Amino acid sequence: MPAVTARTAIIDIGSNSVRLVVYDGPLRIPFILFNEKVMAGLGSSLAKTGAMEESAMRRGLSALARFHHLCRDMGVNDVRCVATAAVRESSNGPEFIRRAEALGLKIRLLSGEEEAQAAAYGVLSAIPDADGIVGDLGGGSLELVRVSGGQVCESVSLPLGVLRIPDIRAKGPAVLERQVIKLLKKTGWNQMTPGLPFYLVGGSWRALARLDMHLAGFPLPVIHHYDMTKETPARLVRVLASTHKAKLRAISSLSPSRIPTMSNAALLLSAMVRQLGSSNLVVSAFGLREGLLFKDLPPGIRALDPLLTAAAMEGESQGRFPGHGDLIDRWIAPLFHDDSAQQRRIRRAACLLADVGWRANPEFRAERGLEIALHGNWVGIDVSGRAMLAQALYSHLGGGATMAPQLTGLASSEALMQAIRWGLAIRLGQRLSGGVAGPLELGGLERDGNILRLMLTEHHQGLFGEAVERRLRQLASAMGLNGEFAVVSRNSPE
Repeated sequence: MPAVTARTAIIDIGSNSVRLVVYDGPLRIPFILFNEKVMAGLGSSLAKTGAMEESAMRRGLSALARFHHLCRDMGVNDVRCVATAAVRESSNGPEFIRRAEALGLKIRLLSGEEEAQAAAYGVLSAIPDADGIVGDLGGGSLELVRVSGGQVCESVSLPLGVLRIPDIRAKGPAVLERQVIKLLKKTGWNQMTPGLPFYLVGGSWRALARLDMHLAGFPLPVIHHYDMTKETPARLVRVLASTHKAKLRAISSLSPSRIPTMSNAALLLSAMVRQLGSSNLVVSAFGLREGLLFKDLPPGIRALDPLLTAAAMEGESQGRFPGHGDLIDRWIAPLFHDDSAQQRRIRRAACLLADVGWRANPEFRAERGLEIALHGNWVGIDVSGRAMLAQALYSHLGGGATMAPQLTGLASSEALMQAIRWGLAIRLGQRLSGGVAGPLELGGLERDGNILRLMLTEHHQGLFGEAVERRLRQLASAMGLNGEFAVVSRNSPE
């Protein structure tokens, strides 16, 4: 079982919102137990007055009082309360901190560099192989960070928060782009290598991605690792300019609180992508809050695979046979030597999750597996990988060799066919063993020419019944082979 932690909370005092997130579960990839935000707008007046308005401060302090009370009642042992650009840059920031700490909270004021690095660590937590530029758009600032090889490299904090954009745009139609050019040149970021992915963090930019998903009719309503072309921001600028706010409010996936800032967020993103020469845009569901947790982990835990850690936790909590997923993965692995490293990860995740559907109605177990894979809160996996995971569980839990129609367009037919083979192999292993280790540890599968051979020791040969034979034939057929059963001589326990 992955290492677990005591309940932890992050209270994030941002320029636009104040948010509480309570985490529990594995240290490497904790699950969200509670999530609430209040759109306090602390930074809404910063560009004009240099200070936070009293009404905004009262909304923020009211939220902090509630959040502090909730954390106490929920038994949260570790409450981390951080403040970012609005509090950092406003003339009455110290007063706000004093009033917040009078509630019983200890406020950590993040520098621009700390804010940038936390966002970058959040992206690396969810996308360990990220190689590009992280852009975290908040209300008061935009953080840019270069990430590569699992490391956080150079970073910068720019005064381009979404709440500042209206005042910049008011000076003229081309002023925002000129300001972006000026700030990138001043900080040396205009020399950044072009052609890198741009990883999007922040609620306003995620709202743009949700709008693009809606316009494209994208069949998977999961924002993490959603990929957009470099031309998308400019197109969204045009769409937002010609779309009435009432029509946007009718889109169920868009938060009403984000709609007022979407046009400004799109204009900034379009300018930034042009000036950085980004190759494409990738959305990250993780950001500053997750990065604060990830950065403080021991190196050994940080190095754990987030997908496999979460799948192991989910499989152990819902399954009947502890540790059986890894055993099945080792048992079927000889059939899939040609799988890539990424495919091996997804196949192992499917094995770890193989028993998640057993409590469901037998008529809907395949659908249960599909739902968990497609809509689960997984990271460390892209859309195609999620579709392969879903197909493997669908086939294993009763869908057989049928390709799930919901997955069309999410992954190639070839990838889904391979996932079908994984699922049928898992189904064979689980039926053969009944959750017992011996048959899998002492038996095996091998591919010999056009033969798929199931081997059992004399001690276990009685386990080869009609149900096992049927599943062996089904797997062999999916692989274009003929199934065969053989008894082998190996030492077995009495």
